[in-house]
Amino acid sequence: MKFGTKAIHAGVQPDPTTGAIMTPIYQTSTYVQESPGKHKGYEYARTQNPTRDALQANLAALENGQHGLCFASGLGATDAILKLFKPGDEIIASSDLYGGTYRIMVRVFSEFGLTFRFVSLDDPANLKAALTDKTRMVWIETPTNPLLRIVDIAAIAQITKTRNIQLVVDNTFASPYLQNPLDLGADIVVHSVTKYIGGHSDTVMGAIITNDDETTNRLRFIQNACGAVPGPQDCFLALRGIKTLHVRMDRHCQNAQRVAEYLQKHPKVSQVYYPGLPNHPGHELAKKQMRGFGGMVSFELVGDSLPEAVRVMESFEVFSLGESLGGVESLCTHPASMTHASIPKAEREANGLKDTLIRLSVGIEDADDLIADLERAIG
Repeated sequence: MKFGTKAIHAGVQPDPTTGAIMTPIYQTSTYVQESPGKHKGYEYARTQNPTRDALQANLAALENGQHGLCFASGLGATDAILKLFKPGDEIIASSDLYGGTYRIMVRVFSEFGLTFRFVSLDDPANLKAALTDKTRMVWIETPTNPLLRIVDIAAIAQITKTRNIQLVVDNTFASPYLQNPLDLGADIVVHSVTKYIGGHSDTVMGAIITNDDETTNRLRFIQNACGAVPGPQDCFLALRGIKTLHVRMDRHCQNAQRVAEYLQKHPKVSQVYYPGLPNHPGHELAKKQMRGFGGMVSFELVGDSLPEAVRVMESFEVFSLGESLGGVESLCTHPASMTHASIPKAEREANGLKDTLIRLSVGIEDADDLIADLERAIG
């Protein structure tokens, strides 16, 4: 079954009671039992919910995985994964990553005895040099947030498998439509469903997909025991968003390519980060492991003037200034003060993230209007 068909049908069945084509919102906290312990497979809504079950099955199918688990946010999913480890365990993460991931690792789980090291993983050899006998997990994003670097999932997986180390890939920027890390050797895929999967800026959710039964059982226990589960209304909205994921992602990619090419030629733009550009250092790798280059574009202005970057962001009329990404509407973000403010300035700059960087989530509006908005704002 091809992706577009899976997006609409996988894990979803007409309602057995009414025949409704859309999965019902099972807005209930509990389920009636015939006798103590004798029920229809559902006991309590934190543990199971039919709307959530449909979404979890659908997401697993989209990532070519066996098991899917949904959480109340992307960071809720991250929290569950980190709870798989114990004090003294070491986790290596790519140095360019979402600020919220850095924050939960350094500011929360470090207090419980986990050790985190952030390494540039553009070159897999850097991982080999960084591994120790305490390394238990490698966490990567690709494309990375916000510098759109590309990490070779298959090459990293070859290294981690020889050492029995878990490889987690945050696939949020690509979405399951453009990239399937499990097929490339990853052990766990994590998504902020809030972004491209939901696609309409109307829900907050996270998801984990894996093929390993033991890991799934441990994560399912954490999901139930810790209770960071999404409600049925949010699951319904995510299922609805998924039905158009393939159509939306094609348009996101087309628009982002045009935006990136326009910015690359603009005399007031000094640097454009987009893997779809032939001069991007990860372009060939992106062509190999992705089916498109995504809808995220970052850029810097000539002169590296923060006041000028702020002026541009305040001047947009079609792009809206706000956190998040992946919705049908175009957004611009200032990572240094918004999504990545949790990372100390010195670490941001050492990794190449300047205070003047502007990140765009290119929506599915008419590309001509987006380019006109950029031309008007940049001047």
